[in-house]
Amino acid sequence: VSALMLLLLPKSVKMTGLCRGACVEVDSDTEAVANEGFKLGCISCKMRAEVEAKAVVSWSFRGADDKDFSPLYEYEEKRGNIFDPRFEERLDWNGSKNTEDLQDGSIYILNVTFNDTGTYMCTFRRTLIYTNYQIENSTTKQIHLHVVPKLTRSMASILSEVMMYVSIIGLQFWLVVEMIYCYRKISAAGEEALRETEAEYLAVASESKENCGAVQEAE
Repeated sequence: VSALMLLLLPKSVKMTGLCRGACVEVDSDTEAVANEGFKLGCISCKMRAEVEAKAVVSWSFRGADDKDFSPLYEYEEKRGNIFDPRFEERLDWNGSKNTEDLQDGSIYILNVTFNDTGTYMCTFRRTLIYTNYQIENSTTKQIHLHVVPKLTRSMASILSEVMMYVSIIGLQFWLVVEMIYCYRKISAAGEEALRETEAEYLAVASESKENCGAVQEAE
């Protein structure tokens, strides 16, 4: 079952942390419609979900006519800051809520304009917190956004989205199957231990009875 589920996942989907809840990395859409809202997706899953961590997410933007990236937005300690005046009052956090252990660093652009066409760079700076030490790492992703007057979805895009939802549903089913399997295995182990304990108790009781009979005959 596990191997089959992995084969069903599209290349744009990455999963981890299955034991304590699933984190799925999905590529962001790259085509926005002018005068509408648009979500720039950026997800970076921890390899080990049980490890405590905190992260800072930084966004940079390079417009179609720009040579270099310029700071756009940063989210740290549950607060966001907009650095690019072109996006003032048009940008909002759309990622992980009420936590510093960020895995979803998505942002949302309001009233998209044609000038928003360009390359967006998302960077996760994550600190993994262990008992006696800490490890820092970073992950960077780029999104090439194209703004159009009207949305035109290709068949590949539609199929990709359908496969994403099928993969998520299949993953949830897989988790349920794994939980049922683990429950049955633990239950069977408990029953086996109970039977062994009962057998040992009966053996001790029988031995004690025989010893008592031997003592009475000796008297």
